[in-house]
Amino acid sequence: MRVLVTGGTGYLGEAIVRQLAARGHRPIVFARRASHAGLPGVPIDGNIRDRLALARAAQSVDAVIHTAALVSIWRRHPRDFDAVNIGGLHNVLDVAAAAGIPRIVYTSSFLALPPNGSHAAVRGNDYQRSKTVARAHALKAMKQGAPIVILYPGLVYGPGRATEGNLVRRLLCDHRAGKLHGIVGPRRLWSFSYVNDVAATHIEAIERPHAEGEYMVGGENAPQIRLFEIAVSETGGRLPRTIPASVARAAGVLEEIRARWSGRTPLITRSTVEILTRDWSIDSTRSINELNHRITPLPEGVRATLASLD
Repeated sequence: MRVLVTGGTGYLGEAIVRQLAARGHRPIVFARRASHAGLPGVPIDGNIRDRLALARAAQSVDAVIHTAALVSIWRRHPRDFDAVNIGGLHNVLDVAAAAGIPRIVYTSSFLALPPNGSHAAVRGNDYQRSKTVARAHALKAMKQGAPIVILYPGLVYGPGRATEGNLVRRLLCDHRAGKLHGIVGPRRLWSFSYVNDVAATHIEAIERPHAEGEYMVGGENAPQIRLFEIAVSETGGRLPRTIPASVARAAGVLEEIRARWSGRTPLITRSTVEILTRDWSIDSTRSINELNHRITPLPEGVRATLASLD
């Protein structure tokens, strides 16, 4: 199949593109600097906000995997999140409908869902807010007959670049270098989704014609501190300190003030603390049964991530 991957040079997008090529598909890599990425397939430079550029990239494709997103804890202009995360999805839906593309796989986020024990999404940062709104639009399109499948990865991690989309690698790198001052919510549960597992499940979702609806694409559910327990057992060192939520919120206030003056991304925000103090475990049973989703054990995934730091 010819498969258009939006955000194909991002952390998850790149893994999807490589696995598409390995499985005999023809990826069309759509991103702002696709032609500089050296990825397999056909690179097409373009911005997800540009509907005409997206329409040109979508000519004669059999499926779209929409991973393009603005992932960050803060931007000086919050509406940037709306333009990319909500507007980009609208562009994909409109272009796919006009071209008659029979399958769209949309990468949502666990943060678009309520945390464990709640029936409503948290009032988190603008990334979380925009992905929650985008999910509502995707569900509406699904009910209206759009051929869209929605995947909700957990916290995607693994070897590769230390980007906003690979938070775990950045945390482990800072921990090893002694730059991680502490963590908030060390006992809170997260679903650690190994990047290659998530990429493979995206491809299963386009290959299986009966895949429909929403799928949780999680990994091993474990407390945040488990990452560092594994790292310490492998490489030595000490576990990071626990930063109380009240202290983190106070730091968030100061960091937000600094960010407004300097334009530099804050180290932490109050809304990020709200996310870190909740549980986000995921039940991936349906994806395992219907999409052959694999869950890499956390020690195995962390060891591979640590090895990539050398």
